[in-house]
Amino acid sequence: MCLLARARCLQAFPTHDAVVSLHQGVRLSYREFHAAVEEVARGLLSLGVQKEDRVGIWAPNCAEWAVLQFATAKIGAILVNINPAYRASELAYALGQAGVSVLVLAPGLRGGRGFVEMAESVRKQTPQLRLRLLLAEEGLPEGGLVWRAVCEAGRAPALAAALAERQAQLQPEDPINIQYTSGTTGFPKAATLSHRNILNNGLFIARTCLYTQHDRVCIPVPLYHCFGMVIGNAACVASGAAAIYPAESFSPEAALAAVQAEGCTSLYGVPTMFIAELALPTWVVVVVCCAYRLDSLRTGVMAGSPCPVEVMKKVRTEMHMGDVTIAYGMTETSPVSFQSSVEDPVDRRVSTVGRIHPHLEARVVDPGTCKTLPHGSVGELQVRGYSVMLGYWGDAASTAQAIDQEGWMRTGDLATIDAQGYCNIVGRIKDMILRGGENIYPREVEEFQHTHPAVADVQVFGVPSRLYGEQVCAWVKLRDGFSHVGRAELREFCRGKIARYKVPRYWKMVDSFPMTVSGKPQKYLMREQAVQDLALPPARR
Repeated sequence: MCLLARARCLQAFPTHDAVVSLHQGVRLSYREFHAAVEEVARGLLSLGVQKEDRVGIWAPNCAEWAVLQFATAKIGAILVNINPAYRASELAYALGQAGVSVLVLAPGLRGGRGFVEMAESVRKQTPQLRLRLLLAEEGLPEGGLVWRAVCEAGRAPALAAALAERQAQLQPEDPINIQYTSGTTGFPKAATLSHRNILNNGLFIARTCLYTQHDRVCIPVPLYHCFGMVIGNAACVASGAAAIYPAESFSPEAALAAVQAEGCTSLYGVPTMFIAELALPTWVVVVVCCAYRLDSLRTGVMAGSPCPVEVMKKVRTEMHMGDVTIAYGMTETSPVSFQSSVEDPVDRRVSTVGRIHPHLEARVVDPGTCKTLPHGSVGELQVRGYSVMLGYWGDAASTAQAIDQEGWMRTGDLATIDAQGYCNIVGRIKDMILRGGENIYPREVEEFQHTHPAVADVQVFGVPSRLYGEQVCAWVKLRDGFSHVGRAELREFCRGKIARYKVPRYWKMVDSFPMTVSGKPQKYLMREQAVQDLALPPARR
């Protein structure tokens, strides 16, 4: 299915940009992108890659990533996305758990430890890994191949028939992708996605953003994550838009420079990325004697974690993104389930995650009884439909816990859905603070703190308390020029405006938050650090 979308783009817009990787100096038209995918697909066949073999990709954002995404789908292999931040033990786990037999890897991240050395260090733990393909000409591991060799092998005319034969065996529900969830405890789970999952989600995202072949989408989010791979690459291919990669990893300066240089009409990011872009000095940043111009922007996607209302308002007004959308979902749902649209009233666009995507169902249930709750009630959000994953690879027990017998995916998020179908994410069930019998939703407190002019970003979470069970703790990142603002002023700002029990008991001014590579705040690490710093008693729950 993904391949049919790419073929339509090739026929309709052969000379339009498909993939532009600025940090590599690579620009591929749809014709060139199609040819590269065909070469790599045939090259993988020549190496003996079979249907449903797992092919790992361990690399930052680059043009080869996108080529491999579609090449593996074309031959029915399963692409296994590996987080570039992984260290040796995490790499060994992912390779072994998914049974990866071929690993495509970059030499490493700029300024960081090399990927080749780490991959070599876990060889004894990954006996099923038979081949390593390096995205470089130097530093080849023993017994490995360079990417160029795979492309050259794929030029053999005799392989065309083999590729056609393999494609005839493929079905929409076949697995083509494994993505590891960013778990906070234990090992990450391997969400398994199909052609149908990924293509349809990309298609409906593109339609909601009103993409056409004239759109140019700036993608500073990681490709190893659903945000880059599906909301980015798949949505672009589904609509004929161009995918623009500013750098191998996120840089606010690189993202805005890409918008200006490429005339991007759409910009992606998690809230912390937009906050970093908005924080660039005075919004007239000089690079090569040229200020960033963002007037080409009209839309984009903000997703990955709850989007503060005040940040959303600034993105719309200060970054020319009047039609920006908020999307909500999870890796296990391919990923987007809800998305705001340009037809929605402005207040709904900035304060909710929109309404359910086409051909999906949603409900809010009591977490204890699973009974459906009335409109406006807080409960666990559940989703059902084409986007729900096939399951967790090799983990039937976890799959059964996540998806019930009727096909409802348990998201673990607390939410409300109003009578018009607009969804508001209140927070994670596990992040809800239980203070003296009162339920406190961190996002509500965070949204309020964002209205203080000194607050650039804030994370609220619960810490243990002998008297109340839990107390509220806030970590605050201040805007430049507001270093004089302290906890006393912020506490006073809350007085009389939110309930006393919601006012944070503990405050900490920080320069940054612990984050996942995809930009999600890791509250469990903040909680652990706060407990240690404050010498608090162990948690009761």
